[in-house]
Parts: sequence; C-alpha cells; structure tokens
Amino acid sequence: MSFQMNAGAVRRFAKAMKFGAWLQAIPNKLTPAPFRLVQMGSAFWQSRALYVAAQLDVATVLGTQALSAGGIADQVGADGDALGRLMRLLAAMGVFEETAPMVFRNNALSDCLRSDSARSVRAMILMHNSETMSRPWFEQLEAGIRSGTPPFRLSHGEDLFDYLDHHADFDRSFAAAMDSVEALAGDGFATDMDWGCFERIIDVGGARGSKALAILKRHPKLSALVVDRRQVVEEAERYWTQHRTDCVERLHFQAGDLFGALPTANGPQDIYLLSAVLHGFGDEECIRALGRLREAIGSSGARVAVLEMIVPDSKADLASASFDMQMFVGSRGRERTLAEWKTVVRGAGMALEEVVNLRSLGSILLLNSGER
Repeated sequence: MSFQMNAGAVRRFAKAMKFGAWLQAIPNKLTPAPFRLVQMGSAFWQSRALYVAAQLDVATVLGTQALSAGGIADQVGADGDALGRLMRLLAAMGVFEETAPMVFRNNALSDCLRSDSARSVRAMILMHNSETMSRPWFEQLEAGIRSGTPPFRLSHGEDLFDYLDHHADFDRSFAAAMDSVEALAGDGFATDMDWGCFERIIDVGGARGSKALAILKRHPKLSALVVDRRQVVEEAERYWTQHRTDCVERLHFQAGDLFGALPTANGPQDIYLLSAVLHGFGDEECIRALGRLREAIGSSGARVAVLEMIVPDSKADLASASFDMQMFVGSRGRERTLAEWKTVVRGAGMALEEVVNLRSLGSILLLNSGER
C-alpha cells in the first residue's frame, strides 16, 4: 500500500524546482567573478535591511495602499529620509515596489511580510535575524568550523533547545517562526500524503499544532494530539482560546518530551508526526528519539511520519545546503541524505516503509516499528 498522492503533480513540482536551481546559477556565469564575490560578501546588507523592515512591520502598515517614505515613517516611528533609503534598497532587491520617487507599495514578495497574511514569513525573518541567532554566524562561525562545535553553543554557552527553556521571549519568537513554516514550504505535507486511513495524529514537537490543523481541515474524521514542552503547550492553548478557527476543537495538547514521556499508540489508526524535529539532533540523539517512539508504538502497528528535507548525495541545491549550515550553526543536527536517514532509522530498529514525495522542500519518511 502506498501513501503517495498527486504523484504527477509532485513530479512536475520537482522538475520546476530543478529549473529554478538552474536559474539561480545564472548570475555566477554572467557576472564577473570579482563583482559576484563582493555581492555575496555583502549579502548581509540585504538580510539586515529586510529584518528592519519586518521589525518595523512596514508591509502591514502599507497594506493595499501606496505611501510616501515620510508617510510610512510617521506610522512606524522612523526618520523619513533614512526609511526612504531603506525602502529604495528593498525595492531594488524586488521587495516592495517604488511607484513614484520615494513612494512605495507592497508587491508579491512584500505581501508575505504582512502580519495579517496567511502566507506571512515575517516571524521567520525576525527569528533568523534576531541578535540571538545572528551572533553565532557573525562571531563564532570560524571557531565552530575549526572545532566542529555548534557556533550557537560558543556564543551562548549552551545548546539552542536548552536556551529556549529559559529565554521566554526568544522561545515565543522561535515557536511563531515554526508556525510559519507552512507558508515557506507549502501544504504538500497535507495534500500529497494519504492521511485518510488514520484516526489520530500525535504531533510531537508540534508547537501550536499548525501542521496538524492543516491536515485536520482536509480530513474530518481525524483528531490530533500535539505534544511539546509544557510552556509551549500552555502558550498554544492560550493562543487557540483567542483565535478560534475551523477544526480547532479536534486539536488537543499534552506536555511531553521526545526523550521522556510520550503518548502510547492505541493501534494502527494512530500516526506520530515529527515535522522538522529530528534534523535538530545528531545521529545518536535521533536514534534515541526514534527508539522512544518505537517503545511508544509497541505492537500497536502505528506508524511515524518524519517530515524532513532530503539532501542529494552530491551537488546539493542552495536551499538544502543553506538549511544544513543553519542546523550546524544552531545545533548538533544536520539535514541528511536518504542514505543517512536510512542509517538512523535502522539504528533505532525501525523500518523505512516509504518515502512520500511532496510539492515542497521536504519529503515524508514513513516509518514503522520494524515488526510488520
């Protein structure tokens, strides 16, 4: 039995992504090498400009109207001349559109910075460009490369997930960023896998449960149990009390730990979901985590859906290589090739049943306990 859906559309998406990667390489071929290297070396100017625009929430202020730089500045509490120069740079990058001298409006890119957009990635921009996440890149990357130690630990004295436990503001920023992953990666995880034969999703590390909720909206017989750290669960419950939406009554929460207490599967109608969780761990931790899931599954016949990126064996695309470096900077985790995933799965005594391809940056590795 295959859980793959929309196979033809998934193949077309994969071809389009390869074509996009080919297009991305064109500047390296057409731009003189010295100038291209200087462009790359100063690319952080662009990321910082984007961060400040997101921090000021300029896109939300603009909404559907065009405003002068001075008009925007009045609303966000900034200097008109300085903001105009920032907006001019962003428009030159393709973010925002300059409709008249120093008059700007949103375009397709900047719309995704609006706080009120379903496709917003503003939280992701804010989290990745925060001081907490930027310092390891700027201060400790070379030391980390030389020693193999995650730069985040070198900058902050502890691993990322330990840091989250006692930095509540950044923990909230991190959780909000994780909830915007669907806008970044699309909804292929919900549409390109057949969830219809299951009755309950146990979403481990699911934050507010946005991914589980996207699946519930398409499958009225499903319910979901989101398992995460206690402070995350408490914040999620408060959030959904204030933001009622379709299907949220089928979304439940429980404090738990991938390396500790996990809900036990009731039968083959249960499926555990780990979305962008295991890439945050080294191989030994992944094996321990999957081993705990195997214990929770027992002889029930439940499965595990691991939603992760699969890196090509060679000539990795820019997206997977970039995310892999971010994982190195922030944690002991990594993005893995299919062979590396298979090694981890075997090490936990589990079996890889199927790779479900998606119209997304990631894929779903469907696992079972190995006892089938």
